[in-house]
Amino acid sequence: MTTPIDSRELRNTLGAFTTGVTVVTTVDSAGKRHGVTANSFSSVSLDPPLILWSQALTSRSYQAFRDAEHFVVNIMADDQVHVSNQFAKSGDDKFAGIPVSEGIGGVPIIDGSAAHFECTKVAAYPGGDHVVYLGRIEKMNRAPRKALAFGEGRYMVTFAHDLGGTLTAEQNTGSLAQVEAVRLASAALPEICQQIGDRTVGLAVWGSHGATIVRWEPSKQPVSSHLQTGVVVSLTRSATGTAFAAYMDRELTQPFVDRELALQDANEKVNGGAFDARQLETQQHGLVRSVGGAPSELHQVTVNAFSAPVFNAKGEMVLAISTTCRADALSPNWDGDVPSALLAAARRLSTRLGYVGAPPAASA
Repeated sequence: MTTPIDSRELRNTLGAFTTGVTVVTTVDSAGKRHGVTANSFSSVSLDPPLILWSQALTSRSYQAFRDAEHFVVNIMADDQVHVSNQFAKSGDDKFAGIPVSEGIGGVPIIDGSAAHFECTKVAAYPGGDHVVYLGRIEKMNRAPRKALAFGEGRYMVTFAHDLGGTLTAEQNTGSLAQVEAVRLASAALPEICQQIGDRTVGLAVWGSHGATIVRWEPSKQPVSSHLQTGVVVSLTRSATGTAFAAYMDRELTQPFVDRELALQDANEKVNGGAFDARQLETQQHGLVRSVGGAPSELHQVTVNAFSAPVFNAKGEMVLAISTTCRADALSPNWDGDVPSALLAAARRLSTRLGYVGAPPAASA
């Protein structure tokens, strides 16, 4: 006996396959334009040049596509989320405010797309609650734009996977390595957010003024509304800053640490001791923890935070990934699920950047 497939679970599982996003357009016999968002597009053959896509039988434009001789597959660019959303909804005029050009058979081509294929429909095949259309490409165009992607129920951006071992020894140091590392880590943040239990994740680099937050991935319940980028964080008070102080070249970070500690008044000198304690804990655990205390200057609420270093192929720290949550929503336990998942994610990023071996020890 075959076990029934749960439709919601099927949708979630299919979402693991990241696809591009297209808007397929046509005109009916009365000259009315129709369009629908689809991610079922696929190439079929190079000779002859054939592609396919599928449409739900319940779609309002099903009859128009069923009877049409031509259609255009418009591959959405990464700044066309609004176009994709507009054609994904029901409406009398989906083309309102969308600039188009006229293609084969009078079918509209959406301007600004990453690419488009003008096709003659050659066959249609039943496919359960969908119909599969096969089209022969008559004309096509490719623009120098990044394509929009879709996976796990959300829009994504694409980037070239040319990191890690493909970089030369010279490229694995300096600004190029940091740019490549930031690009890779930025693309990974949504996944890391889910891996640590749908919690806010921050990405930081070493800038001209110290440890600097360059990207946030907010969760469904972000730690606060103050998720600002470009913020330089304390090397002695924040988990993120302490990670840089622990793992980067001491000649680079020590002047910043000394300056912060020197500016503390007598009542704050305890922070120097807390900083030293976090350094020792980092040696033991491989990541940094900051627990409770006074409300965060950035988030304006009491928080718990963990931060993990990311290394390049030369064993140099290039990034920190951190999670910051309200203190009552994140256990300070070093062996908890959240810090364990965060550390594992940082090590995977290090591996993808070409780092091999055990993580470097933190400075004493």
